[in-house]
Amino acid sequence: MDALLIALADPARWRLVSLLAERPRSVGVLAQLAGARQPQTTKHLQTLERADVVISRRTGQRRIYALRSAALRELAATLKGLADTADRSGGPGETYERYGRGIDAERLTAEDPGWADGRSFGFRRSLTGRPERVWRHLTETSLLARWWTPDDLRVSELVFEAVPGGRIVQEYRDAEDTDGSDPVAGRAEGTVGDVRPGERLAYRLSPLLPDGGTAFTAHVDFGLRPAGTGTGTDLEVRYRIADSTVDSADFVAGIEIGFGQSLDKLAAVLAADAHDSGTRTGTDTRTDTDMRTDSDIRNDSDTRSTK
Repeated sequence: MDALLIALADPARWRLVSLLAERPRSVGVLAQLAGARQPQTTKHLQTLERADVVISRRTGQRRIYALRSAALRELAATLKGLADTADRSGGPGETYERYGRGIDAERLTAEDPGWADGRSFGFRRSLTGRPERVWRHLTETSLLARWWTPDDLRVSELVFEAVPGGRIVQEYRDAEDTDGSDPVAGRAEGTVGDVRPGERLAYRLSPLLPDGGTAFTAHVDFGLRPAGTGTGTDLEVRYRIADSTVDSADFVAGIEIGFGQSLDKLAAVLAADAHDSGTRTGTDTRTDTDMRTDSDIRNDSDTRSTK
């Protein structure tokens, strides 16, 4: 495929392919129609032949070239597969387009400070596991790190002191930035408010702008209650914006998509852990060491004080 793409990338060779798609032709005729010298045309045809795009045979004093459609059909199928992957319903490409439309709309609205104040979002999820188990995933850094970012990001630093007035630090990077060479994708800082284990968790969290300023303050309230089956948890989240700045438009545009993806990851993590633990135990089986973030070692004193 690489050789095929290289062969077709040259405009002169692409012209020859177009001419041969009409019918087989000799080198001399191809050179005339392409407006090129015959030696150059011969070299281009040889390159196309090595890439299996054309075939040739000698007839008398002439060499006749013809197009091999199989190579082009293979390329077309590959390109179609790539396009279908990018355009699949509900996939990352669709999410990217939705986010882009949201950014454009919010930037038009964000004319003055406080432009988004009072805006709220509601999220509901039915989760696997009892409230006390879900609570651990909301408050323990090793478990929080597994879900507290959208799909394409990962937590790189995390502090969550699950006591009233406790400190929150969340830093995240691209999920594929394994060596930390890419710039930090985002950072937020905040404070824990209400803490009622297994029932309610409330905190304030402020995403930071590139210059270190605050984009806005999110007031986030998690409510947990046992599901009707007695083995699950109904989770309700209220997310309200305050102190919004003009520069916060891009952040606000991503709340519904990004936070929704994070909660979907939480649901998936809880379901997977319940399935994996199966006959062994009804609680989480992974240790904190197994699920450390990049900064867990530095923050041991913070994290262990909350457990």
